[in-house]
Amino acid sequence: MTDAEAQPLLNKLFATASHPKYQCRFRWHKHSMAFWDNRAAQHYATADYYPHERLMERATIEGDRPV
Repeated sequence: MTDAEAQPLLNKLFATASHPKYQCRFRWHKHSMAFWDNRAAQHYATADYYPHERLMERATIEGDRPV
């Protein structure tokens, strides 16, 4: 697929991802934890927790399926 052929598809995907109907919003509480798989989800962190702080850690799972 050329860049020119891919652009309409990318535009549609970006528009879909920015629509609230297809988003998950998480209401943080003390000791909350969120976990997602970057291989199957698009992630964008919104800095809407001020004045509170969040501790963020990243874990990478090796392989594509459980052993």
